[in-house]
Amino acid sequence: MSDATSSADPAGAEQATGPEETGPSPDQPLHAPRDDARVLGDLAPEQVRVRFPPSPTGNLHVGNVRSALFNWVFARHYGGTFVLRVEDTDAGRNLAESYQVLYDSLTWLGLEWDEGPGVGGPYAPYVQSERGDVYRDVAGRLLESGAAYRCYCTREEIEAREALLPKGAPSGYDGFCRNLPAERVAQLEAVGAPSVVRMRVPDGDIVFDDLVRGEVRFAAEHVPDYVLVRANGEPLYTLVNPVDDALMEITHVLRGEDLLPSTPRQVVLYEALARIGVGPGRTPRFGHLPTVLGEGNRRLSKRDKGSGLAEYREQGYLPEALLNYLALLGWSIAEDRDVFTLAEMVEAFDILRVNANPARFDPRKCEAINASHIRLLDVGSLTEALVPFFVGAGLVADPPTTEQHALLAAVAPLVQERIQTLSEAVGLVAFLFVDDARIQVEDGLLSAQSGPVLAAAREALAGLQTFDAAGVEAALRAALVDGLGLKPRLAFGPVRAAVTGRKISPPLFESIELLGRESTLARIDAAQGAGAADAPAR
Repeated sequence: MSDATSSADPAGAEQATGPEETGPSPDQPLHAPRDDARVLGDLAPEQVRVRFPPSPTGNLHVGNVRSALFNWVFARHYGGTFVLRVEDTDAGRNLAESYQVLYDSLTWLGLEWDEGPGVGGPYAPYVQSERGDVYRDVAGRLLESGAAYRCYCTREEIEAREALLPKGAPSGYDGFCRNLPAERVAQLEAVGAPSVVRMRVPDGDIVFDDLVRGEVRFAAEHVPDYVLVRANGEPLYTLVNPVDDALMEITHVLRGEDLLPSTPRQVVLYEALARIGVGPGRTPRFGHLPTVLGEGNRRLSKRDKGSGLAEYREQGYLPEALLNYLALLGWSIAEDRDVFTLAEMVEAFDILRVNANPARFDPRKCEAINASHIRLLDVGSLTEALVPFFVGAGLVADPPTTEQHALLAAVAPLVQERIQTLSEAVGLVAFLFVDDARIQVEDGLLSAQSGPVLAAAREALAGLQTFDAAGVEAALRAALVDGLGLKPRLAFGPVRAAVTGRKISPPLFESIELLGRESTLARIDAAQGAGAADAPAR
């Protein structure tokens, strides 16, 4: 189970109650002086090591993408290392094809990893299902040191004892097996009694400095001894996540607020690992990122529309635009600026300026940010970004021919100010990429009254010596506005419908230039015939 994807603790680990928190006030100035000493401690910037540990369970959730982004930017800001670690010990939830989906998604986003699957690194392997021997060894050393112990209680026994507690008493495991006599342990082992491995939580409150929330304190009575290894020998998230962090020398853990209740248990384990010589002997610095809310002030879940990364990729969101928007869910580059590049975010990012308050995912704002990034592209970049969508629609070859690519490059400036997502361009300009015979005029756009307009337009365009946008515009205005006395909307509407089949299109005169004289006249002829056929009988 991954701390990038989990919203609850795994089976066998009891839930701690919520912490008492104090932290940065939302009224703090946005541009407080950078406090690298608090963030780094005694580390040099290049020693920063962060990780993104997703589970391969399907479509990547945008909340997880936000966590990956903040970790990646944090590492890049300090010149540190971004580690990708796949947490797949919960085999029942993993999907074989999701491993590649995960790698492809991060690659598409541009969040390349310095260590991890496909890249390697000094702490390989980076897939937890390949690290079973490591977890068994560490669990054995924790038992040997007394930091952990075997618990033989059944769930029914635990629940029966819990039912006898007075109302309001802290819930969770009561430590029944914590100090079992050696003779009793030997008896239970002799009969093959099943047991889990539990962590021995020290007495005393657990306190840590959260880089987003300030000091966070968990009262000792709310952190009972918890399970590290199931009775079947399967290691739990509560063991494998901190063990990997320690062995991979992770210095900072930036993750969702939903995982805050598990943090005190991890702190306990980090300290125990340091005592037995596992890892560098330090506890990572934590920063718990604000919850991402969907509709109705509910946490955005995988079941909610718009929560999956694949949806945005299919609709034609630019990766940098999506990352730009996700960054705004808890951080801002300036009070009066929403649009920025990934490089600018790396330069300006300060984890201490992340707002602890929940952040609402606004699909309209996300779309507007995407539109802004589309406007920023140069023609060449926009053309290349459009290619997959026109290939997918069957409008161009894969790869496009030289002629098709040239037409796409000519089309790009016509749609750049008119689309919110790349996929919208397909519907706007498909008429330029299909045979004349495939143009079907939308119902209601042509009538018997359109006939004279189309006839005059055809005559004007047929006689043009130079068939370019300026010449087309001059000819049509002279024939339809001046000649027929029509207002521009009534004059050009039938022509637009005839050549594009739609009521809305890119600029008409530029579109006609790209379509060319032959196709334009053929479509006007076809539209005239269709208009006559649709005319009511007199």
